Amino acid sequence: MFVEERIYTVQPGKAPDFLKLYEEEGMAIQARHLPYMVGYYTSEIGTLNLIVHLWAFDDINQRVRLREQMVADPDWQNYLKKLMPLIVDQQSRILRPASFFEPRLRVLVDAAKAARAQPA
Repeated sequence: MFVEERIYTVQPGKAPDFLKLYEEEGMAIQARHLPYMVGYYTSEIGTLNLIVHLWAFDDINQRVRLREQMVADPDWQNYLKKLMPLIVDQQSRILRPASFFEPRLRVLVDAAKAARAQPA
């Protein structure tokens, strides 16, 4: 298991627009494709205008397969057309949990699974 950390730098003052658009459109589309959201954050101190989200995957092959499916989704493509003008930069990192943290990550993943199973 590993976590992908995605960091978006948005236009100054546009983080609320990014989050609103994601909540209203992007989150439901992404939830159809990606398995386990384990965090979604904004920056308050240090580098500002950052949106950081964390996704757990069972393995790299799962990540590749699921992200390819998401990118091919016409709804995702339409959403990206609205989102991309807000973004200045993006980064992605693959993080491997420390052995002592893996059990906690599994708890987060189990919570994410349970959240996905609940009707909206």
